[in-house]
Amino acid sequence: MVLDLPFIWAAIIAFAVLAYVILDGFDLGVGILFPFFKEKHDRDVMMNSVAPVWDGNETWLVLGGGGLMAVFPLAYATILPALYMPLILMLLGLIFRGVAFEYRWRTRRGEFLWDIAFAGGSMVAAFTQGVALGALVQGIPAEDRAYAGGWWDWLTPFSIATGLALVIGYALLGATWLVMKTSGDLAARARGYALKAGVGTLAAMGVFSLWTPFLEPLYFERWFGWPTLIFSLLVPLLVLGCFTLLVHGLSTKHDSRPFLAALGLFVLGFAGIGISFYPYIVPASLTIWQAAAPDESLSFLLVGALVLVPVILAYTAYAYWVFRGKVDPEEGYH
Repeated sequence: MVLDLPFIWAAIIAFAVLAYVILDGFDLGVGILFPFFKEKHDRDVMMNSVAPVWDGNETWLVLGGGGLMAVFPLAYATILPALYMPLILMLLGLIFRGVAFEYRWRTRRGEFLWDIAFAGGSMVAAFTQGVALGALVQGIPAEDRAYAGGWWDWLTPFSIATGLALVIGYALLGATWLVMKTSGDLAARARGYALKAGVGTLAAMGVFSLWTPFLEPLYFERWFGWPTLIFSLLVPLLVLGCFTLLVHGLSTKHDSRPFLAALGLFVLGFAGIGISFYPYIVPASLTIWQAAAPDESLSFLLVGALVLVPVILAYTAYAYWVFRGKVDPEEGYH
């Protein structure tokens, strides 16, 4: 049996991207919500809730980006020039946020500056990720195996809208994470923000479900052709089911159910993007087979992935198991 190595690698990278979005999404969401909690104690607890896991969450970003460069070099060489500005801003946001974790606890006089760095870095990273996604969904023109667009092609009403939508979605993940990990007044306020962000996320998913099919004929055929029409009819029902579970979990003060429901919304949205894209890795320009490296390289790299990915999964599961349960309000991050 001959393995379809480009397809296998596309699945691995898609999994890495999804893992990054749902894991780093909630700690970016905590940063996005930071300005809405004015008390120092609340901010300390919020930061402590993600401090043990945030850097491990970003492992998946490295795996996805590095894997794209090694396995689909033509796609990497096409996407990167098209998205230089949002990707550079994203990395700067992640850097400022990461440094804030260390320096915020070392100063009192300058603590407000690191609060701004943490919140601002989280917002910038989330927004630019959404902008990059929107630009990719719109399609990136390629000619003669190279990017054929301009410097500002990524900046459109659609990409700005997707950036704002992802900020709202990450805020939902962050709020439901705080519901699960904190207690008392902080958790109660997080429930209120989770409900508002949940309504905003549901509205955004509805808007983009109507908007996206008209960006490319490929998307229209996928959403309204057979047999993918089944998915188009099924997904809205699943989304409403997750939203109902979210609202019910918040109203009954369940700890983990709202977070799981929010993750469900993201998984469904990601699946919708995957169905729209396939078999393209750069929509309407390059398929996964056209962009893939030689099979010899894919085979060699797959051996490493079969070792590395389970190790990352095991480490991630262990970290979350060790730091399970509610955050102790009296403990600090050192």
